[in-house]
Amino acid sequence: MNIEIKENLNDKNIELEKEQTSFLESTIGKVINTGLDAGIKYLLPDLIEDEVINVKDTIMENGLKEGINTAIDSALNLGKSFLGIITGKFENVNQIQKAVENGGIIDSLSGIFDNALNKINEKGKINENIINVIKEGKNIILDNISANIEDKLEQENNKLNKFENNINDWKEAFNNQDFNKMEEKIKTIKEVLNQIIPIENIIKEARLIESIHNKIEANNKNFNISELEMEAAKALA
Repeated sequence: MNIEIKENLNDKNIELEKEQTSFLESTIGKVINTGLDAGIKYLLPDLIEDEVINVKDTIMENGLKEGINTAIDSALNLGKSFLGIITGKFENVNQIQKAVENGGIIDSLSGIFDNALNKINEKGKINENIINVIKEGKNIILDNISANIEDKLEQENNKLNKFENNINDWKEAFNNQDFNKMEEKIKTIKEVLNQIIPIENIIKEARLIESIHNKIEANNKNFNISELEMEAAKALA
């Protein structure tokens, strides 16, 4: 039995780690993409929009696109090692911020960026003068991306805090047996649940109150939930 429980917990840790990695690959990847676009526009102000898109797409298609996720995953893993996280999963956004900060994501991107530009230059896909301007201004782009990643993670932290506030508001409404307020809060919780960084204790709590809410609703809004039903709700969380 103990072995089964340990295996089950390990499976949950692995699944949560995958969800967190996928979320961060997508979130940070978008920031990098946007930062590259803005950087090229800044360094090459005379290019029209279509030309900027073409330059960016060429860089992405010659190694940067594949390298972004590799750089993110490497940074997260190095960051976890730096923080001594052995479960593979982050417990809060602060850990993620420190992992990204100490994981060397910008250094990794710098090398991948150089390789992509060199490959493009060898193939003659972009005017050499444009490549040289981008190379010279590479640090401007990377500094901007670094700052934007920090800002984005802070935004995600704020979003998570607001989500927790909605959970606490639901609990207060539950204690006051105010089902209308509970309905208002559970609607927001359901809408935002798949948009936040998957942090285990918060996700688990959200699913628990959703399960309890559904039981009260199915019980004609009667708050007299049996201990057995409460345990069943916890098991579903």
